[in-house]
Amino acid sequence: MNAPDAPAPTAADRPAHAASPAHASDELRAALSEAGLHAPVTEGAADADVRIGPLAPADARQLARLIRTGTKRTLKTARALREICAGHRIELPGLRVRQGRITLGPVRVEDAARLARVLGAVPPPAARPAPLADADAAFVGALLGRVFPEATGGGALSVSVREEAPGLLDLGAIDARTARRLVRALRF
Repeated sequence: MNAPDAPAPTAADRPAHAASPAHASDELRAALSEAGLHAPVTEGAADADVRIGPLAPADARQLARLIRTGTKRTLKTARALREICAGHRIELPGLRVRQGRITLGPVRVEDAARLARVLGAVPPPAARPAPLADADAAFVGALLGRVFPEATGGGALSVSVREEAPGLLDLGAIDARTARRLVRALRF
């Protein structure tokens, strides 16, 4: 007597660690489907562009809610950081949330120096010229880069001098947890 043929494996039988979809469009299509949203997703040449086709109004509202829910804590942290910096008269006009991280963006050297002082850095000597020179931008950048991890309990911040605009520093992106620690450091 022959044993009955085994049933073909189903998706539930496959290991959970199976390879993820190869293209960004496949990942997006799968995520939309899992969320119960119906939208055509197409990819451009060499996965360079991913386009979401027309959405029904209800699906568009649901997608907006999902995005807000998924980023709520990060957006709230970015708002708190913006507010506390404004309270210290530190302008961060480029502060944005991008890909789940908070990008601090371009900042004037004077604002970067104020941020470094609020975080506990020793202020630069009073003998510095009124308009900060290129060397001062590098000095302030190094000072902020050094004091930032001390004040936040470990989070690193990339700081670079803009060659085409020496009065500006570019501050990199930090994760939301580091940003929350930065907010706490700025409060006290």
